[in-house]
Amino acid sequence: MPQVLVTREMVDEAMQALTGHCEVDLYTGPPEAMPRAEFLKRAQDKDGLLTMLSERVDAELLDAAGPRLKIVANHAVGYDNIDVEECTRRGVLVANTPDVLTESTADLAWALILASVRRIAEADRFLRTGKPWVWGPRMMLGHDLYGRTLGIVGYGRIGKATARRAEGFGMRVIHNSRSGGVSFDSLVAESDVISIHAPLTPETRHLFDADTFRRMKPTAVLVNTARGPLVDEAALAKALRAGEIFAAGLDVFEREPQVEAALLDLDNVTLAPHLGSATVQTRAAMGLFAVRNLLDGIAGHRPRALVNPEVLT
Repeated sequence: MPQVLVTREMVDEAMQALTGHCEVDLYTGPPEAMPRAEFLKRAQDKDGLLTMLSERVDAELLDAAGPRLKIVANHAVGYDNIDVEECTRRGVLVANTPDVLTESTADLAWALILASVRRIAEADRFLRTGKPWVWGPRMMLGHDLYGRTLGIVGYGRIGKATARRAEGFGMRVIHNSRSGGVSFDSLVAESDVISIHAPLTPETRHLFDADTFRRMKPTAVLVNTARGPLVDEAALAKALRAGEIFAAGLDVFEREPQVEAALLDLDNVTLAPHLGSATVQTRAAMGLFAVRNLLDGIAGHRPRALVNPEVLT
């Protein structure tokens, strides 16, 4: 029976889908990512790996796994944790889970937009202190969305789904992506809300840095549900503190799971622990998708979401 390593327990439906098809080595340690040394050890002589975005699959890991390894099935739509070129060179398939988390992640982007624009998290924290208060005309003023401009950076599935939701708020939508739209400089200058949905590449790392924040409107809001390193978090904290931008909402972090310490005491940033796909329905769909990719790859079939099809040719 094929041997597979699953680096984090998935939802019940996904775990049950593996039953009877392979022998599962499941990491059940602390909630943190599997320690690197343990990952290297347990990957040895496996036919397949079902990984999370917190596990780095590189030449060192592939050396440790050995020649039996057929597929790395990532439980995520992104795969910047995997050295795809090195996997391809060794004939190892790489698969991901696109499509199934599009709508839930777009919903979460809007949750952060609304929380940031209307200061919801700050208001919640204030009420929990028990301080006396009375309604006043100047209390916790936010900004309207109606008639404002939403800028989408990265116009793939999730970016487009986020843009569709803007119609209900009467917003103008502009976007910047490799396939077109306005220039990045124009988007930064014109947008009242910027929502990031671009992939992490060497070109997009720290796309939002100190210079970018200085060029944004002082009333603008930045939301990131894509990948943490697209934003220079230290520069973001300085911009928020200085009032260069109004607020930010982050679901992903530059050194995840660590959060930039300078952000933690700011009222004008809303933080979430990577909840973009965190619905019952979406996590079940992601898990089943990853399992199907894994089993197909082990069996010699083409996975439904194959990142490196050149391996098959």
